[in-house]
Amino acid sequence: MFSYCSDPSSLQGLSWLSCYLTTGKHMLFYGSFGTVIALLLVTAPVALLFGFGGATAARSHIVPLRWFGKGYTAIARGIPDIAFFLFFVIALDQAFEWMRHKVKCPDWEEPVRQGNDFVVCKIAKLPLSSSAQWVHEAYGFSLAVLTFSIVFGAFAAIVLYGAMQAVPRAQIETAESYGMTRRQTFWRIIVPQMWIFALPGLSNLWMILIKATPLLFLLGVEDIVYWARELGGLKTSIYSYPHPDWRLWYFLGLLVFYLGLTRVSEIILGRLTARLSRGQATIAGNNQRKAAS
Repeated sequence: MFSYCSDPSSLQGLSWLSCYLTTGKHMLFYGSFGTVIALLLVTAPVALLFGFGGATAARSHIVPLRWFGKGYTAIARGIPDIAFFLFFVIALDQAFEWMRHKVKCPDWEEPVRQGNDFVVCKIAKLPLSSSAQWVHEAYGFSLAVLTFSIVFGAFAAIVLYGAMQAVPRAQIETAESYGMTRRQTFWRIIVPQMWIFALPGLSNLWMILIKATPLLFLLGVEDIVYWARELGGLKTSIYSYPHPDWRLWYFLGLLVFYLGLTRVSEIILGRLTARLSRGQATIAGNNQRKAAS
């Protein structure tokens, strides 16, 4: 980046450090922090949408739909998270390629499953080998977002289902006595009031989502954990900027980043809880009324 960085072997002290910290790989490392933030900002609403759909389905009076909703929420209880992530990435990738294979290569006669290999025609591969690098990265990121959304959507469904059940039954009966249909009662009474009951669980889920972002490294996305390990490892004299094993310092930087991110989240979620608690018959709402009096 700097003009004096053309010959790293002649640098010492702060000059060497300034050139080292502005290499192309370090710029990718800094950009990977944005990847983590983008993953959180995209995954959170999508997972919440999945969770709302799962919770609504679990309350449905249509038996197959109710079974689907309860089955979706049940997957979050007995299977380790890492098994979810590794399974869904492989399953989704193969499912997308299989569908493209059926459309693009209808005359293909060989089996897709050949022993341990999953083989589709070249034009059905995702992404294509001729695609630009950003296409490969965008595809991997999209798979990661979808995987995170499915997994954390199941957890969100459990939280939202409990929140829906926590809305006072008397209010639902009052709405029904005024002639509201089941749909009107759901959208006008249950949904507006369930959020205050769901927020504590959703807040914890957000924190868990933050802590789960290093799993991007396992999904093939070059995230902050990947670059911290890559840049912090021992670099011998064959590299432009040789140094000993500095992974401790890189991962210490990640520790500070995650602690700062969770602290900011706590402040925002605390203010949101206080806002939603106004006038609500909850512990937080009662505490607000006592403080005001």
